[in-house]
Amino acid sequence: EYQKCNLCCVAGYRGKDEEVFLYLPLCAAFLFLTAGPRVTYVPPPPSEDEESIFSHYESGVNFDKYDEILVDVSGTNPPPAIMTFDEAALCESLKRNVSKSGYVKPTPVQKHGIPIISAGRDLMACAQTGSGKTAAFLLPILQQLMADGAAASCFSEMQEPDAIIVAPTRELINQIYLEARKFAYGTCVRPVVVYGGVSTGHQIRDLLRGCNVLCGTPGRLLDMIGRGKVGLTKVRYLVLDEADRMLDMGFEPDMRRLVGSPGMPSKENRQTLMFSATFPEDIQRLAADFLKTDYLFLAVGIVGGACSDVEQTFVQVTKFAKREQLIDLLKSTGSERTMVFVETKRQADFIATILCQEKFPTTSIHGDREQWQREQALGDFRSGKCSVLVATSVGARGLDIPDVQFVVNFDLPNNIDEYVHRIGRTGRCGNTGRAVSFYDPGADSELARSLVTILSKAQQEVPSWLEESAFSGHSPSGFNPPRKHFASTDLRKGGFFQDGSVTSQLAAQTAADDEEWE
Repeated sequence: EYQKCNLCCVAGYRGKDEEVFLYLPLCAAFLFLTAGPRVTYVPPPPSEDEESIFSHYESGVNFDKYDEILVDVSGTNPPPAIMTFDEAALCESLKRNVSKSGYVKPTPVQKHGIPIISAGRDLMACAQTGSGKTAAFLLPILQQLMADGAAASCFSEMQEPDAIIVAPTRELINQIYLEARKFAYGTCVRPVVVYGGVSTGHQIRDLLRGCNVLCGTPGRLLDMIGRGKVGLTKVRYLVLDEADRMLDMGFEPDMRRLVGSPGMPSKENRQTLMFSATFPEDIQRLAADFLKTDYLFLAVGIVGGACSDVEQTFVQVTKFAKREQLIDLLKSTGSERTMVFVETKRQADFIATILCQEKFPTTSIHGDREQWQREQALGDFRSGKCSVLVATSVGARGLDIPDVQFVVNFDLPNNIDEYVHRIGRTGRCGNTGRAVSFYDPGADSELARSLVTILSKAQQEVPSWLEESAFSGHSPSGFNPPRKHFASTDLRKGGFFQDGSVTSQLAAQTAADDEEWE
């Protein structure tokens, strides 16, 4: 038996039993270190209290400005937009739940996205963060499932969901699940969520209670499929949220494994929906492999632009002066709910510790923290127990936390899409917000020209020193022109999004970080 140990064979110990036996403890230690201890964490169940399920924060003073936002729908024969939720032809249960959720009128991405999905079309939708993308795909999917009489069955060892929704981070997929659970409240449709960092057995038991809509991160979703707990033959809808991230180099192989899994209907026999705030050209090319050829492209606002509801400010500061600058800044903001973005996991914990020492109630979230720690950190931040959350890229995507008034880029990211995603944590749903970014001339000059473009498009003041840095040509790589893909345009059309399509505006974002997201 010992001689069959692959690790020993790899190490070259093939011949003698005693040598293999000698190295067996090393193999056991290696397996433990690589596989890690068994995950036993079981998250607390979500509240069953109706008031908690439908809790929401109010739309802001700028919500009505959404009606002035430019919208462009490209592709053949797009269905007409809806102006009210009544026009969406939702069943009574969905209508009631939409109303309880505080939805009064659809946002631009909902006005166009809901009828497109209801018409059975594949969709690539690009809209700013906080603009209602989640409801735009959940409502028409749930409506169709209810109309078809879908009901969860707990009598099968293999669950066959009608819809699969995939997102890159645990926090985001759980947020989508809670939204699905809210809209499906009081109906026979049962959403389930699976993601890493949580006991697999616990999630399997929950899954086997019945599942119509399966929300998951790529790794855990593929694991459930591999274990034979999830069948794909009945999948009608495949949704990729933060689709640009789902198709970049980190997750693209997983997505190809998913669509190539046994039983998964071909793209011609399912409806594929992709949502994000940024869709670079290279991602659009990849996305075409997953979509029908006649997919529709929905661009809401200036894709790659920052939300104009966020007041953006830049402070020129050197690396070693940032800490003092941050402390002074937080002293001036009082108890405003603040997210501070840093580049590395180690930096996140270090800055959080420093701020705690300075008497700012602070917590941190990043990919190295255990799942229960990540959930506790978010819970403390949401509840107001901690007014400051220090985060890496894991917090930049999709997280919808009420009343985040202030975002600080302690470290600017290495690409402009990530910057837009970060500041999109504030100024959501028509509310206003503020973002302050520390600009280190020695480290951030390559981003200068793109930042000037972002500020100009969002009608924000551009500091003269930033403009000078952008056009001086002194950056390490010289002139940094705006990237071609950074505009809200359907790649199939060529050219850039021009003012004068339909009326509406919104925003965009992306992230590429070495951090393990899932």
